[in-house]
This record gives sequence, structure tokens and C-alpha cells, in this order.
Amino acid sequence: MRYFVIGDEDTVLGFNFAGVHGRVVQSPSEAREALKDALADSSIGILIITERIGDVLRDEVDAVMLERDLPIIVEIPDRHGPLPERRTLEDIIKRAIGVSV
Repeated sequence: MRYFVIGDEDTVLGFNFAGVHGRVVQSPSEAREALKDALADSSIGILIITERIGDVLRDEVDAVMLERDLPIIVEIPDRHGPLPERRTLEDIIKRAIGVSV
């Protein structure tokens, strides 16, 4: 199984330096097509997408996460940082156990 990234040019380039292949998308239709192609590739075990793309493709991403074991979809911030409405890992932990880490 391999990793694959879908995102803006900077994100894909950064992951490419680490040996992770990916696809640069600039529109919702390109993102939808890239997701479709990635899901058709059974060698992809972990699919990394930016939060902004995840928001654009929310219905499709949620369906994959609920209906399929693989690929595992991981949403990450892009070069602009996390989306304002997103909870950080620290927020999630604090809410779960009541302790700030």
C-alpha cells in the first residue's frame, strides 16, 4: 500500500520531496476527478487531502470514510494553515479528557 496526496501545488510538491506522489488540483471538478482516480487505484492505502479540498468534496469524502476500509483519508491544512472552523488535535484532547496538552 502506498500514500497519495491531492492538494494545491505547494502541498503536493512538499510531499513529493518525501517520496509521496500526488496530484495538483485547482478546481472542484479537478478535485472530484482526482478523488475518483485515487479511489480506483487499489494500491493507495492512505489518501492525504487538504482541508479545503475536503470541504469542497465533503459528501464524497464522508461517503468514502463511512463505506470503505481503504483508502484511509487524512485531511491536513494547506499552505494557508488550518481552516478557522476546524478543531485542532489539542482541542479534541482537551474536550475528551479535560486536560490541555
